[in-house]
Amino acid sequence: MDIRAVLFDMDGTLLPMDQAVFTKSYFKELGKVLCPYGVEPDKFTAAVWAGTKDMIKNDGSRCNADAFWEKFCNLTGFAEDFARPICDNFYVTDFKKTKEFTSYNPLAVEAVKAVKEKGLRTALATNPLFPMSAQLVRLEWTGLKGENFEFVTSYETESYCKPNPEYYRAVCKKLGLAPEECLMIGNDVEEDMIAASSAGMKCWLLTDCVVESENHVWDGPKGNFAETVEMIKSL
Repeated sequence: MDIRAVLFDMDGTLLPMDQAVFTKSYFKELGKVLCPYGVEPDKFTAAVWAGTKDMIKNDGSRCNADAFWEKFCNLTGFAEDFARPICDNFYVTDFKKTKEFTSYNPLAVEAVKAVKEKGLRTALATNPLFPMSAQLVRLEWTGLKGENFEFVTSYETESYCKPNPEYYRAVCKKLGLAPEECLMIGNDVEEDMIAASSAGMKCWLLTDCVVESENHVWDGPKGNFAETVEMIKSL
């Protein structure tokens, strides 16, 4: 079956980064806007991690945002209608401070452009752990915009997360395509390659910021960013 759509991961793929370094900076900056309202930094960090884990475990019964906020508020004592607007404001203001912990590769724009020139559809299949506002801000750091994609996944729009193969099946359903008609490009062996291929998608591992798996070895197609662009042009 021919490829009709190309899906891109963002962190470590279109947006080069060391995810551990970026996450530490992100938690620090987010804590600055919430901890002054009466939660200890360690408790705050633990609550964010716990909410994130509940999103990752989400079984499709509710959106990821609901899973996160229920856990986070239970652990911090914050009311969602108090804390969530503060966070929403953070993502369009001080969140930009974390940009310095990411990098830029002009081939990200080239790769998406190549998909469009092939007449193929594209979506940003980034792990939906962030609100849409944060996804779009980080996307701008790559030199791209939301309008460059048919859709972008976020914690408001999705009810599964990577590495659950159901996340990829849901993305394919939104595209109205069979998984076999989609190509996933990502840097994480477990979250992108194993999960997406388990859903039936074809996969390409971007090796520039590769995240290896303790449980799986990827022996499928792979290459650096320049090789990735050439692969897309050859589709």
